[in-house]
Amino acid sequence: MSVEEKVINTNIDKDGNISISNDVIATIAAIAAKSIDGVSGMVNSLTGGFAELLGKKNPSKGVKVTINDRDVKIDMYVVVEYGVKIPDVAWEIQGKTKNEVEAMTGLNVTAVNVNIEGVNTTPAVESEPEEVQSEVEADEAAAEE
Repeated sequence: MSVEEKVINTNIDKDGNISISNDVIATIAAIAAKSIDGVSGMVNSLTGGFAELLGKKNPSKGVKVTINDRDVKIDMYVVVEYGVKIPDVAWEIQGKTKNEVEAMTGLNVTAVNVNIEGVNTTPAVESEPEEVQSEVEADEAAAEE
């Protein structure tokens, strides 16, 4: 890719600065956190809840980003799975989020504050295999007759 193509494909102002939206950073942070074992999900923020009511997906829910020049502070609100070691999960969230945001944006992450907002105590429901499901449906149909 030539230099001209790079300039055309990026948003650079007249001083040569590239601006990255807070939502982009929040999305990167949320994806990094959700990829960690033991993280059940992110807590809806007030604005994220309104966006979802309107039918708009909010991939950055549960993340607040504050940018000061090239320094970024990230506050995350997560729900963890029951039985995990919360400090271990929180440290892993901090490390992975910091690395991912810095690698993808070139900004300096000064803080990743992890707020554990809840514990998911319900096990994930796995779908039944098709054979078992069809047997259950056949049994239900026979019971109705």
